[in-house]
Amino acid sequence: MAIKKNDFIEVEFTGGITGTDEVFDTNIKADAEKAGLDVKDIKPFVLSVGHKMLPKGFDEDLEGKEIGKIYSIDIQPENAFGKRNPQMVRMIPTKLFHEQKIDPQRGMQLSLDGQLVRILSSDRGRTLVDFNNPLAGKKVTYKYKIGKIVTDEKEKVDALQEFLFRKKFEFDVKGEIVTFKVEKQMEPFVKMFAPKFEEILGLKVGAEVVEKNRDN
Repeated sequence: MAIKKNDFIEVEFTGGITGTDEVFDTNIKADAEKAGLDVKDIKPFVLSVGHKMLPKGFDEDLEGKEIGKIYSIDIQPENAFGKRNPQMVRMIPTKLFHEQKIDPQRGMQLSLDGQLVRILSSDRGRTLVDFNNPLAGKKVTYKYKIGKIVTDEKEKVDALQEFLFRKKFEFDVKGEIVTFKVEKQMEPFVKMFAPKFEEILGLKVGAEVVEKNRDN
């Protein structure tokens, strides 16, 4: 059975820089261990095809493929992590790093305001910072295998909330409504992603406010 848009599938993959042995992402334990990557909680990725849950070129390549076969695709930068934008290289006062107890050094990668950046140079009170995705401008290669088509509705909801929320809430599905059980401060966050849930799953989103578990 060929995979089509909107199918939920389970996929194992390894992504690397084309023409090199450098692996930047994988959910295959053996490949992660070989590349020296963190293997904790590694598992196949569940996604909805055609909804940009993977880089564009990878997502588009999934349509028409078959379960159990191994595939490989080379993706140009514009369909992977984007082209490098010179305007995203900026000079920042070094004192701003020192205020955060960071000593910026050339080649260092760190999170700045929730964004991964790279230090290009640091001298005389000024630090040159690259805000481009570290993989921007690079041609990448993905090798992958589709394990199965996911049909269980709760498994689909879990996959979406892990992708959109970066965490999992308890939930109930009744009819065409999925209701997440969240603390008060998380209610606007859940509702913000309601249109995406309806677009992909056809389910409207509700939020039931619950008290924080004091044991956690």
